[in-house]
Amino acid sequence: MWQQRVYMGIVIFLIRVFGKRPQKQYKWEPMKELDVELGNSAYPMVLVQIPMYNEKEVYQLSIGAACGLSWPSDRIIIQVLDDSTDLIIKDMVSVECRRWASKGINIKYEIRDNRNGYKAGALKEGMKHSYVKRCDYVAIFDADFQPEPDFLWRTIPFLVHNPQIALVQARWKFVNADECLMTRMQEMSLDYHFIVEQEVGSATYAFFGFNGTAGVWRISALNEAGGWKDRTTVEDMDLAVRASLKGWKFVYVGDLKVKNELPSTFKAYRYQQHRWSCGPANLFRKMAIEILRTNKVSLWKKCYVIYSFFFVRKIVAHLVTFIFYCVVLPATVLVPEVQVPKWGAVYIPCTITLLNAVGTPRSLHLLVFWILFENVMSLHRTKATFIGLLEAGRVNEWVVTEKLGDALKTKMPSKASKKPRIRIGERVHLLELIVGIYLFFCGCYDVVFGKNHYFIYLFLQSMAFFITGFGYIGTV
Repeated sequence: MWQQRVYMGIVIFLIRVFGKRPQKQYKWEPMKELDVELGNSAYPMVLVQIPMYNEKEVYQLSIGAACGLSWPSDRIIIQVLDDSTDLIIKDMVSVECRRWASKGINIKYEIRDNRNGYKAGALKEGMKHSYVKRCDYVAIFDADFQPEPDFLWRTIPFLVHNPQIALVQARWKFVNADECLMTRMQEMSLDYHFIVEQEVGSATYAFFGFNGTAGVWRISALNEAGGWKDRTTVEDMDLAVRASLKGWKFVYVGDLKVKNELPSTFKAYRYQQHRWSCGPANLFRKMAIEILRTNKVSLWKKCYVIYSFFFVRKIVAHLVTFIFYCVVLPATVLVPEVQVPKWGAVYIPCTITLLNAVGTPRSLHLLVFWILFENVMSLHRTKATFIGLLEAGRVNEWVVTEKLGDALKTKMPSKASKKPRIRIGERVHLLELIVGIYLFFCGCYDVVFGKNHYFIYLFLQSMAFFITGFGYIGTV
């Protein structure tokens, strides 16, 4: 695992030094310089999909941003896929769509009578409408994403001039990263993913996953790959793997950022991380044999997808973090005969941590908090990974990540307002408390009998588990 981090660190350094940008790797020309004599027919037809579910706080932001995209008005269709079960919210979204339609925007409001397949089901159903057959490309934005007006001008040229490219993925920019310490920790992890993992995957022509939003697909490639499937909770990764196995290429444009929101409540973050950890593990179980059998990609790429992308990053990374740092290492205090070499206990973790900080240099001073927080979350990721591999109970659980939009900025609590009543069961998390007690006990034992001075780490880590276990993290 650490070897991969070092490899990615070297590659990203070379990318920065030699300035290897996607515009240099692939043919890219501004669309505005195409044959103007042909009129708007020279521009491809673009579908913009916005899947949403009871998005009361952000539906206006996302619809407004999509309708504000700069593109010939007769060559773009905005499609709002509303799975809302709240009739009031559904009516609000419908009214907003009609408001933009009255301004001349070609916007379609689509609903269905069930939520089968969740987001994948909505996207799949959206592609069945007759007007979609006229479209060449589809841009997808989740309900809290707000693309800049020039988004299509910067992404579509990759697809127009390079017929081998199926997907153009943009980077995420977080509007509420400074809301609380938990959102700062999320920013560090996701910035590493986008600035290092996605950048390296694109620059080396290796596989990298679709992030489910802020990307543009070639519709013919999407259809050739089999379209959207709801067999796991990571329909975006599923589609990306299948398209890659067909020989299609992906491009990541790191300097194109799309604003969105991080989950700021611990409950919402836990649900999101469960889905993001359980889904890839379950997809690996379903697709490992299929990947090995394909004959349209090289053996090297098949090995890369199976070993590096899935096994190391989506499974081993979660298991090692929790089992080694929260179970095995503390246990060595109780069993002094077992010695962990310093390179395993100190040097490698420090190397991985410093490499992770490359993505968010402004949060360098928060590295200790990030380590402790990631170790806490590794408990849930490990649990979710096993659920995905074994296809156990919550394997197909899909809980839409709660979004607050501008609510926290606009709704100031009055002195007379009462604090919301929070059930103890929602605030107290037993798993975290149990692990916290175990680490605290190991720390106390190390103080009395130990020689390695692990108690400094053990007390800090147990404190992180206790704080999380009692719900004092994120916004409430």
